[in-house]
Amino acid sequence: MKYYSIHEFSKIICRTPQTLRNWDKSGKLIPHHTGSSGYRYYSQDQLYEIVGYPTNTNKVIGYCRVSSNKQKDDLERQVNSMEEYLNSLDTPYEIVQDIGSGINYTKKGLRTIIKAINNKEVSKIVVFYKDRLLRFGFELVEYFASLNGCEIEVLDSTVKAEQEELVEDLIQILTVLSSKLQGKRAYITRKLISELLGESESYYD
Repeated sequence: MKYYSIHEFSKIICRTPQTLRNWDKSGKLIPHHTGSSGYRYYSQDQLYEIVGYPTNTNKVIGYCRVSSNKQKDDLERQVNSMEEYLNSLDTPYEIVQDIGSGINYTKKGLRTIIKAINNKEVSKIVVFYKDRLLRFGFELVEYFASLNGCEIEVLDSTVKAEQEELVEDLIQILTVLSSKLQGKRAYITRKLISELLGESESYYD
């Protein structure tokens, strides 16, 4: 069960912390529990009571992603490990796969997940690491999911920085930047991309 501080809970339901304190005093909404420091905490079920329960509260989606086709073996290992974990939950599940950069927001699988969250068709998204979902913007998607009664579970919260993927993401950012620049600045950016590509290839040879 996930719990929210009074400030987190108030933001999600678009109310002020003072409104929640007033609800507590009047008995309209009593916090699930109060911490040793005196802070109020609210449960996931209390959130559902306000924003509504998902239409399918049991469905879980496991999301697996790699950056390029040359990492398909890694993707297969992710899927196998994800299946093993989701089978242990004894609940209906689906595995969504993507091949694409962590900064690409138009991936088919990612859009499938966003659509399922928006339609309240899923109660939980499971990923191995935060950057499997997105390199940047994970917290925004997590907040959007919470508004729709969906939890995002990260199986390993340690920071996992794969140098190859980081280089590929950086190259994609610089490529977009280069296409928007002209003259000397574009030349410098393209030169930097070439150097990054060279360093990346020598590192993995």
